Amino acid sequence: MNKKLQQRFSELEAQLDEIEKTKKSVNGVYGDTETIDYDLFTGWKVKVKNLLATACGENSQHFVAFERGEKRGTMESNYSIKKRLGAIFLAAKEDFDGGYLASLKYLVQAEVFDSELEQAKELLSSGYKLASAVICGVVLETALRDLCDSNAIPHGKLDTMNAQLAKAGVYNRLQQKRITAIADIRNSAAHGRPEEFIDLDVENMIRDVESFLLSYLA
Repeated sequence: MNKKLQQRFSELEAQLDEIEKTKKSVNGVYGDTETIDYDLFTGWKVKVKNLLATACGENSQHFVAFERGEKRGTMESNYSIKKRLGAIFLAAKEDFDGGYLASLKYLVQAEVFDSELEQAKELLSSGYKLASAVICGVVLETALRDLCDSNAIPHGKLDTMNAQLAKAGVYNRLQQKRITAIADIRNSAAHGRPEEFIDLDVENMIRDVESFLLSYLA
């Protein structure tokens, strides 16, 4: 799951080295200062922020520190900012390589999923099968989006993401068919068609989504 992200960390580390090679001294109003290729540096920052948001979330310490590190201090050169952001990025890469970033993100997400699926179960037991199926479908779609992020696959409709993930080998065709069946129930519920499925279908739907999360997002 994390191979694409690991590759991206390595690519951006190599780009950081290339930016370092552009360093040169220039004579300014306040004396000599070190500068770097601004366009390369700007592009690198955008790509790193996207990677950190995907790998560990926008509320993570690494992402927050990177955003703060972008702010220019008084009389500060681009090279000074590059050194600071480079250190933050390399710390994030070290944590990712050690298995800490993605695992933390998915741990938090798992807690959210557990809570939502518990809500779906309670709604079903109270006779609200439509609402239960819709919530379960939202959990599944969110999980597919996370898998797409981890495998550099663009977001899209549920059936499109399902097909792309299966095509990429993230899971097999049998799992793809199970997801399609779950999506059919979700769609019937979302369009207010309770006659198209029974309580047992929703019960199986919740079970299958739980199994999917354990298999592919644990």
